[in-house]
Amino acid sequence: MDAALRDLLDLLDLEQIDRDIFRGRSPDEGWQRVYGGQVIGQALVAASRTVSEPERLTHSLHGYFLRPGDTTIPILYDVDRIRDGKSFSTRRVVAIQRGKAIFSMAASFHDAEEGLSHQFGRPAAPPPEQCITEQALIEEYIEHYPDAAEIYGKRARPIEMRYVDPMRDHAPEPMPPEQHVWIRTVDSMPDDPRLNQCLLAYASDMTLIDTSYRPHAVNWRDQNFQVASLDHAMWFHRPVRTDEWLLYHQDSPFSGGARGFSRGTFFDQSGQLIASCAQEGLIRLHS
Repeated sequence: MDAALRDLLDLLDLEQIDRDIFRGRSPDEGWQRVYGGQVIGQALVAASRTVSEPERLTHSLHGYFLRPGDTTIPILYDVDRIRDGKSFSTRRVVAIQRGKAIFSMAASFHDAEEGLSHQFGRPAAPPPEQCITEQALIEEYIEHYPDAAEIYGKRARPIEMRYVDPMRDHAPEPMPPEQHVWIRTVDSMPDDPRLNQCLLAYASDMTLIDTSYRPHAVNWRDQNFQVASLDHAMWFHRPVRTDEWLLYHQDSPFSGGARGFSRGTFFDQSGQLIASCAQEGLIRLHS
């Protein structure tokens, strides 16, 4: 397996230190705070491990980012088994550092059932092979900001990303509050539906907040610009394989009051809707 993907799966493989308490760590990649998708993914791993029925998969999660996470110390995940019913299980997870909550999440699990079915169609987008790679965008960015090379050089890339309509971060211009990104893991994933869900949750936070400030031509490195995820919700509609290309369609219906609201939908290459998510983030400009 690719080393970067193996490291990510190790990151999601929490240490169980009590019946419902798990410990996670953060990678040393030079970031000042823990990446939000990491906390979502690890919290979902912790919750999943307390649901004994293997066929009972996550169908939704709702989380709040409460404090910035410190990358230099472990994160404890405390799971509360709220309810186990005939077809649903509900869990609450609190992520803790230095005795304080940094993230809280509720997650619901559901047995697979047949039922009424419909979905929106997949948005039109060129195939991933025709789209610009994340590596090309990084090289372009470093060309204008050489000091960013150290951070980007240390950052592992277990998830491949291809951008249909990228924003040039080194010289942003106003763009519609919508974007499309193809994503998949850089190597094959295990046939574990829960692990694939947790990895998709990890990836869902990567570009979502960016969509809310695309119309405003803001460079995220601007010292006057403060950006952070405030909450995150996700719904899983079908089982997912994250080692196959998924189109991540994102839009932002509103920004204001120093907050931006974004929505996302994941489609596979056959056009099936796999998952949906929504997020509000802090996008504050200081005078």
